[in-house]
Amino acid sequence: MSERGNPGDLLSRIPAGEGKGLPPVHLWNPPFCGDIDMRIARDGTWYYLGTPIGRKPMVKLFSSVLRKDGDDYFLVTPVEKVGIRVDDAPFVAVTLALEGDGEQQRLRFTTQVDDEVVAGAAHPLRVELDCDSGEPSPYLRVRANLDALIHRNVFYQLVELAVEREIDGQLWLGVWSDGEFFPIGQA
Repeated sequence: MSERGNPGDLLSRIPAGEGKGLPPVHLWNPPFCGDIDMRIARDGTWYYLGTPIGRKPMVKLFSSVLRKDGDDYFLVTPVEKVGIRVDDAPFVAVTLALEGDGEQQRLRFTTQVDDEVVAGAAHPLRVELDCDSGEPSPYLRVRANLDALIHRNVFYQLVELAVEREIDGQLWLGVWSDGEFFPIGQA
């Protein structure tokens, strides 16, 4: 793959889907074929050879075979595995839909590649603070080892939904979703 450097070659090796979910990339263990010049920017834009990939269906297809092993990201098919670069998180949560209210509410996020995820035990929210600026970076687990950076506008929606809760003797602001409380900042 790395010799050819053509993502079309990789696309030809992705099994045809039947509309029944994502390919089982966690079960595939093909040989590593090198890195390709593909990058996912912090804003969720996919680049190939420094040029944005403008076709959303192609980006969605690539994202369906994305896997993270350790700290490295790969596109994986049954016959090959190629490395790509990810600036922050491979996905961006771009919308939030609220279902219900209070402790019973469900927060449904949609990513830039149209994955829908309800925050909960299997899809936790977390907020990391930048050591220098103290600026929050909120994330949502989308699939195994793969996170979405929560877009700033969506994070503001979370802040508006935040309620206070005491955890280990400290007061936190956080949100409820699918029966779980997720701290987003100290009160």
